Amino acid sequence: MIESPCVACCKLDEHKVCVGCYRHINEIVDWNRRSEAELTAIMQQVALRKTTYEQQDTSTVPTSPITQAEWQAAKQARRK
Repeated sequence: MIESPCVACCKLDEHKVCVGCYRHINEIVDWNRRSEAELTAIMQQVALRKTTYEQQDTSTVPTSPITQAEWQAAKQARRK
């Protein structure tokens, strides 16, 4: 299994991307229940996002912790 890129930062930008691990909230939920193919695809997106974010000044980007409501909505969307 591919290890989670989580760095225990868990702050989302306005696009719902974690500024610590570069995963979208929809990619964070149910990480341990995903197939190897899904995890590989997510990690490819993470690499692209990381490159993009590192080229920008993200120090002034507003972020917020993941709320329970956001988490539940992402879990519901995943299960549909």
